[in-house]
Amino acid sequence: MMLTTPVSLIASSVVARALSKPADALLEQSRTVLHWLRDVPSNAFEQPSVLGEWDVRTVTGHLLLIHSGMLAVIGRPTRDKALPLADFVRRYRRDVTDILDATRTTTGDATPAELLDRLETAIGDLTETLGADARLPKTVETARGPSTLNDFIATRIVEVVVHSDDLSRSLPDRDPIQLRRQPLGIASRTLTSILAGQHPGRSVEVRVPPFAAVQCGIGDPGPTHTRGTPPNVVETDAVTFLRMATGRVSWNQAMATGKVHASGLRADLSPALPLLS
Repeated sequence: MMLTTPVSLIASSVVARALSKPADALLEQSRTVLHWLRDVPSNAFEQPSVLGEWDVRTVTGHLLLIHSGMLAVIGRPTRDKALPLADFVRRYRRDVTDILDATRTTTGDATPAELLDRLETAIGDLTETLGADARLPKTVETARGPSTLNDFIATRIVEVVVHSDDLSRSLPDRDPIQLRRQPLGIASRTLTSILAGQHPGRSVEVRVPPFAAVQCGIGDPGPTHTRGTPPNVVETDAVTFLRMATGRVSWNQAMATGKVHASGLRADLSPALPLLS
């Protein structure tokens, strides 16, 4: 007798295999930041962070929210059509108050040690969940609306990478958190994809070597690039682009550092930034 595998299980297994590299990248950066935080003295958690009113403890609580929230989202499959990623992330700014409230609720009165223990548990649970073949939904219902699980993991990678950078800059006397190559690359490709999706066109080429290069339309569309050297080019490193895209530094601030190279009359991304914050 021939045995057949249900189509639903085949589809789920395909999703699981497709997610393996992004999921591994997320967990790699998550473990890296957890290990770094374990070495931070408890009194340093009360120091202000580069995120204004948040201290280091609150940033840690937000990392916990990211991981525990993702576990909850994986348990909410949906058949609704997923939002395009470029539209999905626009809802972050719309829901900023809700995100702040959820972060404060998650952080509560917990001590740094308690937050880190809970974060370690959440990372462990997420590792087990993401490694479970045939259990992962293709589309999930999030607080911002329906998203593909692939896209949602990509946004989690962006958050964990940028908050790793936030923490490093908040405690500059300590060695910085290592931004792992694979998570940083995925964050760069995700953010450049969002830029192209929110500003379709071919008048400006944005390069984030060695990870990404996209074309987009900013302001007056001007001449369209078809072949050869594009008329307007913006090039920068991955960390600088990450900071600009997430509102950590402005276009002008980044330009002043000399880390952004812009050529062409329309090589100005300021109207498009930040992409999310």
